Order: sequence, then C-alpha cells, then structure tokens
Amino acid sequence: MTKKEMLEKRAALIDQARKIHEKANTEKRGLSAEEQQEFDRLFADADKLDTEVRRLEKIEKSEQEVRESLARLVAPPAPAPAGQLSTRQGGLIGRDSPEYREIFCRALRDIESINPIERRALQSDIPTAGGYLVPPQQWIVELIKAVDDIVFIRQRATRYSVPNANSLGAPSLDANPSDPTWTNELAIGSADSIMDFGKRELTPHPLAKSILISRKLLRQVPAVDVLVRDRLAYVQGTTQENAFLTGSGVGQPLGIFTVSALGIPATRDVSTGNTQTEIRFDGLINAKFAIKGQYWPRAAWLFPTTAVKQIATLKDGQGQYIWRPSVIEGEPERILGFPLMMSEFVPSTFTTGQYVGIVGDFSFYWIADALDMEIQTLVELYAATNQIAFVLRSECDGMPVLGEAFARVKLA
Repeated sequence: MTKKEMLEKRAALIDQARKIHEKANTEKRGLSAEEQQEFDRLFADADKLDTEVRRLEKIEKSEQEVRESLARLVAPPAPAPAGQLSTRQGGLIGRDSPEYREIFCRALRDIESINPIERRALQSDIPTAGGYLVPPQQWIVELIKAVDDIVFIRQRATRYSVPNANSLGAPSLDANPSDPTWTNELAIGSADSIMDFGKRELTPHPLAKSILISRKLLRQVPAVDVLVRDRLAYVQGTTQENAFLTGSGVGQPLGIFTVSALGIPATRDVSTGNTQTEIRFDGLINAKFAIKGQYWPRAAWLFPTTAVKQIATLKDGQGQYIWRPSVIEGEPERILGFPLMMSEFVPSTFTTGQYVGIVGDFSFYWIADALDMEIQTLVELYAATNQIAFVLRSECDGMPVLGEAFARVKLA
C-alpha cells in the first residue's frame, strides 16, 4: 500500500471503532466484552498502520541519504583548505572535506585498517591511543537533523549551539509589574516594586550511548556512516526525548512534566473537567484556554497513545468528534484545532492526580547543544560475537523557560 492508502485505511478503522462506541452511547450502556475486544482490535490495527507509515517515511529518507553518501564517496577529493595538507602529503585534512569523510567511513568499518597518518587526522589531536574518531562537521549536522526528526520536543523547541561556552543563560521575567494607576498628565504614577527578573542556566550535560553492529553488516553496507548515524540518532533521540519530558534537571534536562519553579510550576496543571481515570471534553477545553491566545498559533498537544485512544471518542456540543485523524500525507492530526504529537515517554498512568498530556507553545522549551561530538569504536570487546561497538558522546541540556506558555493535562 502507498502512504496515502495506509492513512485512508487507518482513518476508516478509527471510524469503525467510533461507531461501536457511539452505538453503546446511544443505547446508554457500556461496551460489551465482544464490542470492547473489537474496539481494541481496530485501534491496534490503526496503530500498526501508523507505525508502518512512519517506517516507510524513514526508509525513504534513509535511501536518499545513502544515495547522497555514495555520491560523496565516489566524488574526487576536494583540495585541502589553505594552510592544511592532505593526508597523502603527511599532514591533517579539514573536517569538512570529502576526503575526511571517506576516511571516517572506512574507519567505522575497521579503525585498524587505516594508516597512522589518517588515524591522527580522525583523532583531531585527541590525546588517546586509538579508537576515538571526530565525525565530519556535515555528519554531525545530519545526525542532529536525524535526532530532530525522531524527537518531538526537538522539532518544536528553540535550539542553541554552545560549542565554546559552559552554559547558556535564559533570562526570565519572574513577576510582572503591577497594574498602572489612573492619574493626570503631570504625575508619573506610583513606582513598581513587584516586577522581577531572573536567570536560568542551561548547562550541557554529557550524554553517551552505544550500539552494537555485526562486522558482516558493516562489510555489506556501502555507506556505513549512514547506518551508524541512523542507529545512534535513534538511541540518542529516545534518551533525550525521555529527559525533555520527565527529566529531573539534575545532571540532565528539566522535563515539561517535572514540577519546578524554574520550569513549569504546579499552577500550570489543569484537572477541572476530567475524571479520576479519564480525559473529558471539558478538561481539554479548560487546558486549551489555560494558555493565552498569543501562544495559540504555535501551540500543540502532546499525549501518549493510550490518551489519544480515549480522546478519539469525545464529541463537542454539536456532536462532532474533536479529534480529527489525518488522511493527507504531511498533515498533522488535530485536537480542538491544535496539532497532535504522540510519544511513548509521556506519562500514561490513568489514576487520580496523574499527568496524561500537555498543551503549549514548545518554542519556549530551550535546548542547548555542545556540538563537538566524538565516536569511540570498541573493536576487541565484542570480538567473540563478531561485533563492533560504537559509543557516541555528546553534551546537551534543555528546560522550559516560560511556564505560562504551557498547560499540563491532569486527572482529577
């Protein structure tokens, strides 16, 4: 099936599930055991199609990147930048050059196979005896882009590169000034004593992640750098996503579901209209209107799949479903007019007082990246299983910088 056919079939399955729920509501009863089983099956099939669509999009993207990588590998080496010699002349080459990338790709297959001069170029003066590689600049950019595609928060957050700074200061308005007073043209009104500014620090924290790849696969894949990058992007992306949502802020990013005066305080929680176990239409309305209208143009919902399954059956006062699944490629699904994002890392425990979603302008979540990355290849450690381990080390931090731009959906 094409992506369009998959999207249309998914929408049809959801419509069938809604009709089962609607029939029970019309008859003023709960779902029977058979109906509940069919309802769950339809949604499970819809989720599988959604996964297939995402997988197909990823395959298409990876195939394009492989073609581009192969084109770079067969292209003639570019002249070395001024002041630098090529490795064939006994010096170092620039990290942005095709020649550097070609050596980097060969080193991922087998670090021991390249000569000492090339290895020194890849180490970029790292004082360690072998094993460490500094990726090409363009490779790093592509890795970050791949992570952005995987991690929902990164897609909408405001991102800063701080390769040469220890931290990024985020100025904050901790208290608004009091209201002005009516006076005459010669008076200046009372002096304000409430307005207060603060400063929050984003300090990139070390993040390391490793993957294992068989030597046979490395030999068979032409553009091995694309394979390694995609795998590292996935494992790093999921780690970051978890921290951006539920991180403690201590040695890691501060999550949007973590109550904090430095991020989103408890005053931004909205439970009115929900029950102790379910999200209700009134609860979503209250959450939407808990954020000011100026944040609406860039606002979006973020829910776990289990929450969306509940929301899919909710209707407004005119009997219209408030969740509208997408049937057009590239068009987001929407709830009450805002785009919908789904993440497995959003809290999904449906009991009293628990968070089950959030709405807001995610551009007010700031991410600071230290872009200097390195990859360590562990050749001997997994030799018995004919595998090589690749360890990616980077630094990252993140936090919400304006609490009023968000409203957390909470159960009563």
